[in-house]
Amino acid sequence: MCICNDLNRIVVSTDLSNMAASIPIYTVDAFTDVPFEGNPAAVCPLMCNSEISDHILQKIAIEMNLSETAFPKLLSADDSFEKSTTFGLRWFTPKEEIKLCGHATLATAAILFDKFGNSSGSITFQTLSGDLIVRKEGDLFRMDFPTGYTETQEPSDYNELITSLGDITGVEDVVYCSSLRYLLVRLKDGWTRKQFEEWQLQMGDLHKSTDTLVVLIVTMKGSPEQGFLDKIGNHYDFVSRCFAPWMKVPEDPVTGSAQTVLAHYWSKVLSKTKFYVRQCSERGGDIQIILKDDRVDILGKARIVTEGTFMF
Repeated sequence: MCICNDLNRIVVSTDLSNMAASIPIYTVDAFTDVPFEGNPAAVCPLMCNSEISDHILQKIAIEMNLSETAFPKLLSADDSFEKSTTFGLRWFTPKEEIKLCGHATLATAAILFDKFGNSSGSITFQTLSGDLIVRKEGDLFRMDFPTGYTETQEPSDYNELITSLGDITGVEDVVYCSSLRYLLVRLKDGWTRKQFEEWQLQMGDLHKSTDTLVVLIVTMKGSPEQGFLDKIGNHYDFVSRCFAPWMKVPEDPVTGSAQTVLAHYWSKVLSKTKFYVRQCSERGGDIQIILKDDRVDILGKARIVTEGTFMF
């Protein structure tokens, strides 16, 4: 295997002579414009006549060992990644196929627009969550996703989960999004940014605590006085961290789909529909969100970091 590495490109190549099948593969850091930040996703474009089984797609996701691997696919023999406007799109975690993934959708759009040079005004992805539309606006990608509606829950119904939060100042709210199976826990105000970023979830046997959840979102209001500011001094409306041990993803660096749930919840709390937010994982990422009734626009940047061939 040969790896060529510089700040602009990482190319992985190897000898294909003894392999039965191969597909192109890319990794993209989503919700950032610099390498090693944001949320990395793998993207494997598939031709319309691809006969790769779901079993192999899952194996590829396990091999990549990222929170999600995306598989965009041409819909007909006349389509191309360079010129078509509509594609199929599926996402797999290391455990299973999932219904919706934001950062891997952004990563896929980056490959189509920036790598394949697709010049369409917008791209539509046909997915398990319906049609998702992505537009390129300068250095930003604007994704149109369905709103993640939430319902208030009794905290006592989730005692084991709340206990796993460890030493916290208290829980303000617990809400649930049934369409995505995401649980949102809002912490009481008073944390500094440093405290929230360094806080560790007591993972333990959390993945065994319930078979109904996909993602646990922990969120709090972004107070400028507590240091919740970006590099140029703009303050975040709210911040979050996301955990998915049920999907074999202990902590997801930046979770696009979670923003659809967060937008619905915080719109009611803050009485606004436009947000500038940060997911405070170790890698971290900044996101712009606009709630439009039953849809949410999610805006972010992306950086292609790896290009190669997957052989099996």
